Amino acid sequence: MFRLDEKIWFWTLLAIPVIILLFVLLQIWRRSAQKKFADSHLLSRLSPNQSLFKSVLKVAVLCAAFGCLSLALVNPKIGTKLETVRSQGVDIVFAIDVSKSMLAEDIAPNRLEKSKQLVREIINSLASDRVGIIAYAGKAFPQLPITTDYASAKMFLQNMNTDMLSSQGTAIHEAIQLAKTYYDDDEQTNRILIIISDGEDHGGEAVDIAEEASDEGIKILSVGVGNAKGGPIPIKRNGVVLNYKKDSNGETVITRLDESTLREIAEETDGVYVNGSNTADVVDTIKNVLDKMDKKEFESKQIADFKDQFQWFLGLGILLLFIEIFFLERKTAWLKKLNLFNETSN
Repeated sequence: MFRLDEKIWFWTLLAIPVIILLFVLLQIWRRSAQKKFADSHLLSRLSPNQSLFKSVLKVAVLCAAFGCLSLALVNPKIGTKLETVRSQGVDIVFAIDVSKSMLAEDIAPNRLEKSKQLVREIINSLASDRVGIIAYAGKAFPQLPITTDYASAKMFLQNMNTDMLSSQGTAIHEAIQLAKTYYDDDEQTNRILIIISDGEDHGGEAVDIAEEASDEGIKILSVGVGNAKGGPIPIKRNGVVLNYKKDSNGETVITRLDESTLREIAEETDGVYVNGSNTADVVDTIKNVLDKMDKKEFESKQIADFKDQFQWFLGLGILLLFIEIFFLERKTAWLKKLNLFNETSN
């Protein structure tokens, strides 16, 4: 098996035709200058040891040196053996509240953007755990199935907004119910559901469903986003606040963080509740919970163990450059004495 690490360095090979072109132009200029000085017969007598072959050989060695150095920069690798890599970790499902109340700006920049930041930082702290994402408001919607592709998880996370679900409200029980379908092993003991919300549960069944989830081995960690004082829900257009959401009586709606509901849901599954105002605290708390859990082997992969080979090309390139220094552009005396081509002396 063979692999090239930095293919962009192949562009340095363009130095070789440049060297050859300069050499040809130099020879043409030299011949032209010599003809102005004397004819070819006289020049051969004045400079009998001048060797075109040695000049060509010198350039060839220089080009070979540049070729070797370019290959060293490309860093070819050779696969020597196959290694089996086993992934172990925890299945983590993020249930993110995307109801309109998450637009409240009682936590900067707003509750939803803060939720995204929390999930992104939690994912960044993971090693080989699998993650899935659920979006919920009045209903729950599967956003991303269980995967180890963290890049995809962050992409789906970035695209989440409060307009993605038409049914409004905050039905936490719907999210828990959907999360139960995410885990593929009935005997699995490393199931984590992380609910990120302001805690306003309009369904009222979340605690009961959490109890069912606990019976199935799911541990719920809840993260509260917002503050108890609360704030209005802005209605924006192109980033400009036009108005604030109002109730049926025309009063501005004030949405507040309900920590009691989120704490009760977590405790029902022997999980923990953490306030989401401090990102570092949330990440540390969740990391501590994950570290104490049993890890399950998800998949085994065979990968090739590639070894760098650049050192051979680097060494050869330096050696050729060293040799090129000692090449002179005149005939070698001992080769001349051999008279390989039966040349006659005048």
